[in-house]
Amino acid sequence: MTDLLTSTLDHLQALVAFDTRNPPRAIGADGIFDYIRAQLPSFAVEVVDHGAGAVSLYAVRGAPKVLFNVHLDTVPDSPAWSADPHTMRRLDDRVVGLGVCDIKGAAAALIAAANACDGDAAFLFSSDEEANDPRCIAAFLARGLTFDAVLVAEPTQCEAVLAHRGISSVLMRFAGRAGHASGRQDPAASALHQAVRWGDRALDYVASLDAERFGGLTGLRFNIGRIDGGIKANMIAPEAELRFGFRPLPSMDVDGLLATFAGFAEPAAAHFEETFRGPSLPSGDVARAEERRLAARDIADAFDLPIGNAVDFWTEASLFSAAGHTALVYGPGDIAQAHTADEFVTLDQLQRYADAVYRVIDGGSRT
Repeated sequence: MTDLLTSTLDHLQALVAFDTRNPPRAIGADGIFDYIRAQLPSFAVEVVDHGAGAVSLYAVRGAPKVLFNVHLDTVPDSPAWSADPHTMRRLDDRVVGLGVCDIKGAAAALIAAANACDGDAAFLFSSDEEANDPRCIAAFLARGLTFDAVLVAEPTQCEAVLAHRGISSVLMRFAGRAGHASGRQDPAASALHQAVRWGDRALDYVASLDAERFGGLTGLRFNIGRIDGGIKANMIAPEAELRFGFRPLPSMDVDGLLATFAGFAEPAAAHFEETFRGPSLPSGDVARAEERRLAARDIADAFDLPIGNAVDFWTEASLFSAAGHTALVYGPGDIAQAHTADEFVTLDQLQRYADAVYRVIDGGSRT
C-alpha cells in the first residue's frame, strides 16, 4: 500500500464519521468543513453557508488552472446496512461506509494528494448535491472565476465521462368530478382516469424516441414515479397528482419535451409544473455541445485520463458546462454501488484516483 493510499484511507475514515445525510439537510458550516480546513494548511480557505444544509468550502493554493469539485453530502442510510454506516470498515480489497463511493473517497484523495505535493490547486467542496437544489454551485459560478477545466467527482470507475443526460422533474395535477362509479362515465370525469390515459400516451411517445442518439446515448429515459388520488373503488376520483421525470439527451429540446408531455393531458391538466431541471453535459445546442465535448476530451488526453462512455445519470458537471466551463466527470468507484446498503469502493479505484489527482496538481504549476 502506497503512502498516498494510506493517507487517503485515513482521511476517508474521518470523513465517513461525519453525518452528512441529505435529507434531512441538517449540515452546518462546522463538523466536516472544520476537518477539511484543518487538513489544508497551505490553502486559502473560504467556507460559506448558503442555508438549508447547503455549505461550500473553496480552497485555493497558488494560481491553479484546474478546479476539482466534490460533494460531501450522502443519501440516507437504509435498514439493510449490516453495520454502522458511519464507521468505515477496511476489508482486503475495499472499504465500506456511507459515502465512500458517492463520493467521499474522492474528497479524501484530494486532501491526500494536495498534502503530498506543493503544486497549484483549487478545490470546491459542497453539501447539497443530493438535494436537487444546487445552491453551492450556483453561488460559486456567480463569482465568475475562470479555469481551463473543471473535474467533477462522481463514481465513473476512474474514467473521464464527457457526456451525460439532463434531468427534469415534473408535478402534474388532474381535476375531475366526484360521483358514484356505478354508471357510465364521461371520460374526463375521473381525475385518475385522466392521469392513467396521460401516462399511456406519454409512454408511447417515449418509445417513439428510441432511435435518437448522442455520444453513445440513445433514446429518452422516462419514469412515472408516483400517482396519488381518489377516495375508494366505487367513487369517481375528483383529483389526482402525478410526478414524473425524464432524462433527455444533450441534443434534445427540454422545453419542447415539456410542451409535448403537457399536451397529452385531455382535458388540460389542472396544474403542470417543472420542479427541477438539470442541464445535459455538455450543454448548449447540438453544435455547441459537440464543441464542448471535444474540448473536454482534449483535457482528458492532456491529463492522461482514460475516456469512458457517456452515462445516463446526472451530475453537477453540467452546471459548470452551462456556465461556459470545459467540464468532465471523473472519480473513483462504480455508480452501481452509489446509494446502496454496505456501499463500498475498492482500494484500486482510490489509488488510481489519488494518483491522477497528484499528477494533475504536481504538474499544474508547470503547465
